[in-house]
Amino acid sequence: MIRFILADLNRFKAGALAVVVLIALSVALSVTVTLQERAVRLGSARAAEKFDLLIGAAGSETQLALSAVFLQPSPLPLISGTILAKLSDDPRVAFAAPVGFGDSADGHPVVGTTTRLIAALSPALAEGAVFAHLGDAVIGADVAKRVGAEIKPMHGAADEGGHTHTEIVYKVTGRMAPTGTAWDRAILVPIQAVWQLHGMTAHEHHDHAGEAAETVAANEHDHDHEPHVEAEAGIDEHFDAETPGIPAILVKPKTIADAYRLRQEYRGETTLAVFPAEVLTRLYATLGDARSLLLAIAIGTQVIVIAAVLLVTVMHVGARQRQIGALRAFGAPRRAVVAIVWGELFLLFLLGLALGVLLGYAAAQLISATLTARTAIRMPVEFARQDLSLALWFVVLAVLVSVVPALSTLRLSPARALRS
Repeated sequence: MIRFILADLNRFKAGALAVVVLIALSVALSVTVTLQERAVRLGSARAAEKFDLLIGAAGSETQLALSAVFLQPSPLPLISGTILAKLSDDPRVAFAAPVGFGDSADGHPVVGTTTRLIAALSPALAEGAVFAHLGDAVIGADVAKRVGAEIKPMHGAADEGGHTHTEIVYKVTGRMAPTGTAWDRAILVPIQAVWQLHGMTAHEHHDHAGEAAETVAANEHDHDHEPHVEAEAGIDEHFDAETPGIPAILVKPKTIADAYRLRQEYRGETTLAVFPAEVLTRLYATLGDARSLLLAIAIGTQVIVIAAVLLVTVMHVGARQRQIGALRAFGAPRRAVVAIVWGELFLLFLLGLALGVLLGYAAAQLISATLTARTAIRMPVEFARQDLSLALWFVVLAVLVSVVPALSTLRLSPARALRS
């Protein structure tokens, strides 16, 4: 019987191929949406898990997380450096690392921070050593520079009309191991160098946080008072009340209880403390709504495709009345004829399902690779146990749908079929 089914499909291979492709495309849409949504969730969650608590100026939680954790370029108001000094001396804090950004180099963000954050992101460097002078830099795993290379920072980005700083040229001293986060594309430099490069001195803490960006910009374009940075000067990572303002602070609490206490303590009128994971949860809710909409569209597409396949198959069975009549006249039992028609359509469904899964997986891999190239966040495309249950439901549906045209053969009279 299998040989007969394969031979019959070979006779109508163009139509069979069209049916398989239709089914595959509808399945691929569902698979792509499911896998890509999961990849974004897993990738962003793994990228954020290295950062327990984030503190910045009062404002948008989402923007603070996107800028400080995922390094998405956006101007943030500064918070007082005294907060960093206070956190550094807090017994509940394992470490507090400042994050200063706004510069770039060759399309990579230049981030001012401390060696403590580098150690947290990459406990062991892939090569070289951490920075020890103001002119040193540590690069992420995906930065196409070698140890010893020079980096000229640019204020802002080239496509936004930024200008290159002439006061300092960083020298790469080390490269971090891959972290799977946006920091793989970052260039990390001492925060003190960023402060000096932007003319931020101790008396310039901002009592008016909202004016910080304008103050820095004014200093940037004041060529009569260009700041000077001594690249060979050592760095001191002790922070006190004279510390300049910063956009954000990444905090590693010692315990979970300490994390919640600090979060509550620094949520006020001037400061904002968030768990990046909580921000992601809210983003996931929005992402989940979009996924539900796309899945609904995909399911609707599958319903239309199945209906079209059924219509074509029933018409095909009607056009083959003489063949079916001949089979019955030569003694083929009804169940054999039903099994042949059912088997042909069911085989097409299985082939469409298999091809659709492969196409969907390939599409999700391509989308994830594109997003990873842009954000450096690893987005793993992987199947889960619930995907198997969905596949089984599709197989059950294929079994039931294939029965409809098969049962229509029972209404055909062999004598009438041969006369027609």
